[in-house]
Amino acid sequence: MALAYRHVDGWEKLPAGYSHKDVVGVQIDPHDRVYILTRFDPQVLVFESDGTFVASFAQGMFTPRTHGLTIAPDGALFCVDDGDHTVRKLSPEGKLLMMIGTPGVASDTGYTGTIESIARSAGPFNRCTNLAVAPSGELYVSDGYGNARVHRFAADGRLIQSWGRPGTGLGEFNLPHGVAIEPNGNVWVADRENDRIQIFTADGKYLREWTQVQRPTQVRIQGGRVYVSELWWRVGQRSMRRGPITKDEFGRVSIFDMEGNLLGRIEGGPNPARKDGLVAPHDVAVDSEGAIYVGEVTQTFAVKAGVVPEGTHSLQKFEPVG
Repeated sequence: MALAYRHVDGWEKLPAGYSHKDVVGVQIDPHDRVYILTRFDPQVLVFESDGTFVASFAQGMFTPRTHGLTIAPDGALFCVDDGDHTVRKLSPEGKLLMMIGTPGVASDTGYTGTIESIARSAGPFNRCTNLAVAPSGELYVSDGYGNARVHRFAADGRLIQSWGRPGTGLGEFNLPHGVAIEPNGNVWVADRENDRIQIFTADGKYLREWTQVQRPTQVRIQGGRVYVSELWWRVGQRSMRRGPITKDEFGRVSIFDMEGNLLGRIEGGPNPARKDGLVAPHDVAVDSEGAIYVGEVTQTFAVKAGVVPEGTHSLQKFEPVG
């Protein structure tokens, strides 16, 4: 039987004066608390698993182009900001512990505003997108909107290696948007505009790819399952690997086993603004009970384009059925 989920209506208890037009990152800590990273009024918000608001922090620390959130096994938060080309490591209370990259300084890739303009890959960073922590403690950063690489760092932020270049070939990227590490150390990269996930060894050797995904924004591996958030392809857009999009492919979250067999799916559908729909899935997280949390870049992706109304959801919870 396929996995099934139901939407938890009214889950989030957001205090007066708080909002989040975009939720770029969502993660679960060891105590099942839910952390989200937001845009526009960029900050970190923390909730209990029942939606009770706990805390907020990091106001004024980021640009309006925050992009990725990861919680390390020790509870530290890694926040990726493509607006100033940095990764910040924070304590669970929001104290800055480490920064990788120099704010406002981008590597030289020839990038002029589109992924098609990237002439060459380069070092860290040019609009970096996400980070994953390996069992070894090493850090892997996907980079990004203005680059076409994965960077591997020691736990102290020292660069070890980088790999990747622009393109559609094996080991090449068109917007490496998300990254995950499986328990054996293999590195999974959400190659968004190439409509695939590429899998590498810990030192960057290409292993295989999954092409049964659409525009993957993030991949999470937990409990022998692979959770993928997938962005809406609209008619008239163009996949770098598949070519022109001739019909809407709505946003969704897919759940696979480690061999790539589909186990279940949460679909956005043709009315994504409905309360249990999905507009622009950007990140996905899973708690100890198997509930799925989805962060969406609703404002950036859909409200500005006029395809959903202002105030449409950007954070949702779905609990397993059965």
